Amino acid sequence: MSEATIPVRVKQMRREADTVVSVEFETLDGSNLPKAAPGAHVDVILRDDLRRSYSLTRENTAGPTFTVAIHRDPQSKGGSAFVHERLRVGDKVRISRPKNNFPLDETSENSVLIAGGIGITPILAMVRRLTEERRRWEVFYAARSRTAAAFCEELDTCVQASNGKGRVNYHFDDEQRGSLVDIRSIMESNPEAHFYCCGPEPMLAAYEAAAREVPRGQVHVEYFSATEEVARDGGFDLVLERSGKTLHVESGKTILDVLIENNVSVPFSCSEGVCGTCETRVIEGRPDHRDMILTDEERAKGDTMMVCCSGSKSPRLVLDL
Repeated sequence: MSEATIPVRVKQMRREADTVVSVEFETLDGSNLPKAAPGAHVDVILRDDLRRSYSLTRENTAGPTFTVAIHRDPQSKGGSAFVHERLRVGDKVRISRPKNNFPLDETSENSVLIAGGIGITPILAMVRRLTEERRRWEVFYAARSRTAAAFCEELDTCVQASNGKGRVNYHFDDEQRGSLVDIRSIMESNPEAHFYCCGPEPMLAAYEAAAREVPRGQVHVEYFSATEEVARDGGFDLVLERSGKTLHVESGKTILDVLIENNVSVPFSCSEGVCGTCETRVIEGRPDHRDMILTDEERAKGDTMMVCCSGSKSPRLVLDL
């Protein structure tokens, strides 16, 4: 790994729903972990070849523990399966410093938070913060069933502590006869609010469609997976400024593929452009951005790129590697 990671052990594991387990990590020496605001996530290095990003369930202002929540994905490529089947209390792993691609705007007088399934994890951290700050908030939480919904007790506790400023609306698929959360109606009913959404791809697509008439600054979203295809067009030279190497990216390969093949160390996790782990500074050239992290303005500047998924629009791309 080219960036510093933090050794931790599993302090506690708790079943939160049918397919969801929370994992609390603690530092080995009791020292405090870095500060982490609501919406932040960490990469968990389960093995040298198995690294995954997970959202924190609460912010950290000063303390030796982080807690994440992990859904057992039946299509798991290794991460969630490893956690549910093999990870145990006392096991030692490493985590990254927290990153936040889904920050909470604490200046808003009203926050509307929409979650689907395990997407409740960063939303819970936000709700806790908003409750402490005595801000208005409302959650719309969709899950397959009541037994599949994690953290309902914690959400209800926040409602009770909010002095009437917080509210949770539950939407369980098996009780709704096929009806979906009406995201457009939610937005139209709260024109001044800041909106947050984290959940499965169909929910995010509906959210993005409904948000087209909402000022962009009021719309916040966290993706689990990419909606754009990874760039594999190739046909350009990759110049690594610090390493002094020039590599050629052939058709069918990603920049990350070529870096790994040539033993160039770069941190990565999702390989889809949704976690931000592999963000790299661009010195020269025009990236072909395919990530879900950078804003339109950041893409236009072209100062950084996600090398796991993005390509190059220019025949030569110079990176700070």
